[in-house]
Amino acid sequence: MVCFTSKKILFLNPKVQDITNHIQGMQSSLTASSMILKIIVVALYALMIIVIGLMGLRKTRSFNDFFLGGGNVGALMSAFSYGTAYFSAVLFIGFAGKIGWDFGLSGLWVAFFNAFVGVLGVWALLGWRIKKMSSEYGVATMSEFLEKRYNSRLFKLLSAMVIFIFMVPYSAAVFMGLSYLFTSNFGVGYHYALLFMGIITALYLSLGGYKSMTMIDMIFGMIMVAGVIVLFTSTVKVGGGLSNITESLSAITPGLTKAIGPPGWWPLFSMVFLTSVAPFAMPQLVQKFYAIRGRNAIRTGMIASTLFAVLIGGVAYFVGATTRVFMNPEVTPAAFHQGRPIFDRLMPELLTNVIPGTLSVLILLLILSASMSTLAALVLIASSAFSKDFYMGFISKTISDKGLTMMMRLMSTVFVFVSVLLAFLNLDSIVAILGISWGAIGSFFLGPFVWGLFSTKVNRFGALSSGIGGLAICLILYFIGMPSPQAGTIGMLASLAINPVFSLLKN
Repeated sequence: MVCFTSKKILFLNPKVQDITNHIQGMQSSLTASSMILKIIVVALYALMIIVIGLMGLRKTRSFNDFFLGGGNVGALMSAFSYGTAYFSAVLFIGFAGKIGWDFGLSGLWVAFFNAFVGVLGVWALLGWRIKKMSSEYGVATMSEFLEKRYNSRLFKLLSAMVIFIFMVPYSAAVFMGLSYLFTSNFGVGYHYALLFMGIITALYLSLGGYKSMTMIDMIFGMIMVAGVIVLFTSTVKVGGGLSNITESLSAITPGLTKAIGPPGWWPLFSMVFLTSVAPFAMPQLVQKFYAIRGRNAIRTGMIASTLFAVLIGGVAYFVGATTRVFMNPEVTPAAFHQGRPIFDRLMPELLTNVIPGTLSVLILLLILSASMSTLAALVLIASSAFSKDFYMGFISKTISDKGLTMMMRLMSTVFVFVSVLLAFLNLDSIVAILGISWGAIGSFFLGPFVWGLFSTKVNRFGALSSGIGGLAICLILYFIGMPSPQAGTIGMLASLAINPVFSLLKN
């Protein structure tokens, strides 16, 4: 058990005190050489991204190349691309920290359902159907699919607006996570870190598009796998073994080791549902199936991406749960304010202090890799929503392929700028910002998209009602004070229910 007294912490559990002493020893052993190593590695990493962007530029000759990589991407590339787009700094910095601190080991339920619903379920149930119907309808975006499926230009316009508007806070949350990581690792100001990441992302994406993305996603994925293995083994070693970590958590608060953590079943269910079911209709993840080679590639990719998700998500949420053991205002004061945790600072501080200096650069690359891939997916989807769905669909239908590709590059830069600007404002926690982004997008698209793929009986009236109604319910609940994960969950459930019911009424 632990009690807080003013700004210091008094440990009544000797095991927790031993871990604290170990971390303090590690902090004092940090050297200038490890800092120099990090700077060199990050500089080389940034250079690699720009070089690959230039290589992708040479291979990008059309809009189809820029947005879908020619529609012929292999199984492993697609699997890594899906997994790295799913997991980012939002997971490692925001979600792992807050969910781990609040829920303890029961946060692993989020990882379990992310892997077996948000990844395996999506690939098994939707993968081939999305690829097949995109070819039959001749579409390249979700907005185009909804337009063709429901014969509604209004649906296409609304879809493009929802994607561009609500992808901005998601992208901003990723930039925030990266900036907190840089602040903890290098001591640079939050805003300087934001500016650096914004410039690198804009250069990388505006050059090569999806070609650059698929070329580097496998590298990113391999870095992430190596990184989480190091992260898990280092955490267990510093914590004195799994049993010692579990006992320490139980000594702090017994509920942290139970099947459902202290906040209760409804907040946990909302977090699970939001992060596991929203992927069934998240445009940046659905796009992976438009670009994949074929049915055999989907079967192979399904297995690879599920294993990837089990490893990445499981380690992230497990390490997040250990924040209670490793951190307190005395040992890691930067992660606390007046004795209370700053959730977005917990994981950056833990990663800086728990991982040995010689290996911490790999963890830095782990989160950089996860985040760059996610940002790439978000930027491509958002810029295509404006360029292809809105501009080409409603303003200039005769725009050339070259002109459309140039507009995609321009809008990629604009989207990054707007996202960085929102991240500068630092309006809320990463979990809250991501929650409203995923909740709003899921609430609008889930009912129309999933029912549109599986049923011929749903119609335009039902689909539009479910999209608009689900989004309205999500936003109203959020703005009257409901936490964003719960608001998003209710909005998505409403979206799924409204489409078939309203379609039946209008039949």
